Amino acid sequence: MSTGGSADPDDTGCHILHVDMDAFYASVEIRERPELAGLPVIVGGTGGRGVVLSATYEARAFGVRSAMPVGRAQRLCPRAIFVPPSRRLYAAVSKEVMAIFGTVTPEVEPLALDEAFLDVSGALRRLGPPAAIARHIRAEVAGQQGITCSVGVAPTKFVAKIASARCKPDGLLVVPRAGVLGFLHALPVSALWGVGERTGEALARLGLRTVADIAHTPLAALQHELGVAQGSHLAALAAGRDERRVTPHTPEKSIGAEETFAADIDDPERIKRELLRLSGRTAHSLRAGGYAARTVSVKLRLASFKTTTRSRTLAYPTDVAREIYATACALYESAGLDRGAALRLVGVRVSGLVAAAGANAQLTLDDRPVGWREAERAVDQITSRFGSSAVRPAALVEEPDRPAEGAF
Repeated sequence: MSTGGSADPDDTGCHILHVDMDAFYASVEIRERPELAGLPVIVGGTGGRGVVLSATYEARAFGVRSAMPVGRAQRLCPRAIFVPPSRRLYAAVSKEVMAIFGTVTPEVEPLALDEAFLDVSGALRRLGPPAAIARHIRAEVAGQQGITCSVGVAPTKFVAKIASARCKPDGLLVVPRAGVLGFLHALPVSALWGVGERTGEALARLGLRTVADIAHTPLAALQHELGVAQGSHLAALAAGRDERRVTPHTPEKSIGAEETFAADIDDPERIKRELLRLSGRTAHSLRAGGYAARTVSVKLRLASFKTTTRSRTLAYPTDVAREIYATACALYESAGLDRGAALRLVGVRVSGLVAAAGANAQLTLDDRPVGWREAERAVDQITSRFGSSAVRPAALVEEPDRPAEGAF
C-alpha cells in the first residue's frame, strides 16, 4: 500500500482510478466563504425535516453523516453551521472537475457529481504511471477548483473505490496487484458491495466478520445461506475478482426531484403547486441533458411515512414542464388517497429517456404559434443568466411555507 509518496509500490497493471471529492458540497461552500474553513459546516435542508447532504470532517467528528436528519445532526453537533444547498453551483463545479478527468482519458465513468472511475491505461505513455496520474489529477483539481479529492489506484473498480475511501480526506492510496488480497482480507464484511444490514446479519450468523472469513468459506456454504447469485458475488469480491470495465458516458436512466415539507400538507392546491415546481425542475434537467422522457412518475409520502408511487407512459417523449405537470397532477388525483390525506413529501420523476433531438414531438391542440417547448427554452436562457427566480409560473410567485429541498 502507499499514500502516493516518492516510494510508490509497483503500480503496474493498476489502471483503474476512483476519484472522490472530499465532502464535496461542503468544500464548495467553504471555497465560496473562506471564513468557514476549519469549522463544522453542514450542507442540507434547514427545516426540521431536512437531511444532511454533506458535512465537513470537523462535523463528522461528532458523528454527523450524509442522509442523517438535520434534527439529529443539530443534537450531535450543536455548534454546527448549517448552509442551504447551492445545487447549480455544485453542478457547475462538477462539470469542471469532470472536464479535468477528460483531459487525462476519455475513459471516465461518473458515478455522481463528486466521483468517477477512470481507466488510465491509454494515458500511461503521455502522463506516466498510474500513481503519477493520480497525483496530477489531485493537483489539477486543487489548483483549478480550490477543493481536494482522494484517489484510489488499483487493478479493479471495486478495490479502487475502497482505496479512495480508506485514504480520505485529501489522500492517495495505491493497492498493488500483489497486495490486493492482503488489503481486502483485513476489512470488515461491510466493505464489500452488496453487504447491507440484512446480508451482514446473515454473514454474522455464519461467524463471518471479515473479508478473509468470506474468502475462506466454501462457495456452497455462501450460496446456501445467501442464494447462488449473492454468494457467488461476495466470493468473487473476497478473492479480489471484479471483471467490470470502466464504462464511459453511461446514459441517464431517470431524472427527477422531490420536496419534503416543513409541515404536513393536506391542501390539494398547495400540493399541485409543488408538483408544478418539481415538474419545472425536472423538465429543465431534461433539456439541460438533451433528453426527452416517455414515462412520468409521482411519489407521495404520507405523514405516516407510507409511500405511494404512480406512473404513466406518454404517447410520445416530452421535455415540456406543462406536459409533465399535467400528467403528475392526474397521477396524484388518481392515487386513491383518502380525502384530506396529509403529505410530508412529494416527488416527480421521468424515465424512458431518449435523445431529445430524435424525439418526435407532437403539438397539442392548444399550442400557440410559439410552442410551449420554445417558450420554456427561452426561460432556460433567462434563468441561466439571472437566476431561477427571474421567471416562474404565476402560481409560484407567492408561496407560503417554502418546503425543504431534496432529490431522489
